[in-house]
Amino acid sequence: MISLRPLGRSGLLVAPLAFGGNVFGWTADEATSHALLDAFVDAGGNLVDTADVYSRWVPGHTGGESEAVIGRWLRKKPSNRGRIVLATKVGKEMGPEQLGLSRAYIRSAVDASLKRLQTDWIDLYQSHDDDAYTPMEESLAAFAELIDAGKVRTIGASNFSAARLDEALATSRRLGLPRYESLQPLYNLCDRAPYEAELEPLCRRESLGVINFFGLARGFLTGKYRSEADLGQSPRGAGVKGYLNERGFRILAALEAGAGETGATMAQVALAWQMARPGLTAPIASATSLKQWNELAGALRLQLPAQTVAALDLASAWH
Repeated sequence: MISLRPLGRSGLLVAPLAFGGNVFGWTADEATSHALLDAFVDAGGNLVDTADVYSRWVPGHTGGESEAVIGRWLRKKPSNRGRIVLATKVGKEMGPEQLGLSRAYIRSAVDASLKRLQTDWIDLYQSHDDDAYTPMEESLAAFAELIDAGKVRTIGASNFSAARLDEALATSRRLGLPRYESLQPLYNLCDRAPYEAELEPLCRRESLGVINFFGLARGFLTGKYRSEADLGQSPRGAGVKGYLNERGFRILAALEAGAGETGATMAQVALAWQMARPGLTAPIASATSLKQWNELAGALRLQLPAQTVAALDLASAWH
């Protein structure tokens, strides 16, 4: 039995591993994406994270591809809507003058997302990026309207600095507006400092949920990238190059040792280390095949020995 965790003060309860929908309609075709979603909920997972912009970066794509794949899955199996916590995002550029967090754009973007997702509501609607050009009061008031209309249950932030997230929370308190209940930051064994230095203390103080992205460091923490020659193995390989250094190899060695101690895989150990961290609600991981997902799902049942956690802490230390 998987223990669900509260997502901030939102009332939403989520399993400790989330599925990243950035692959849907991109590196996982529709049939595979639907099979992955089935396997995810069957394993006890419930938080499915996507964004309106996924996968606009692919030649020939315009954005919305991932949401549309999820929407067709929900249409095929309407009962799945009640089994998932559906999270999407707004704010990144979808076209000329289609970006940011203005009231007008949020109102139009949410309707477009709801149409693609083929649902009446979004459980977690996240600001994909901070918008320095729109007053926070305007954005938060727009989100309040969506909550009042029943289109959104709760809101979250992604890619915010600690200073700006703190400002947003203060604005919500001052004006009595809904607050961001979660943060989606970059975080994994390789990328610890950006979150731990300033964001983690703020999130724990304010009881925010944390659903971090790139939990496997673009696949580096699976151990399949050991040299620059390996980078051509996947479309994400280019983003791994920065981890091929002394610290990165030290982390891989600690993961290998942890895998040997537990009988788990390196990916499972990397995710279990995150799930064990106080204040972290659920790392987001993606899979492009059922074989990959079945491996990741093993992390849900893995409890790391204290000495394994300590060894990983030491190997990945950033200060």
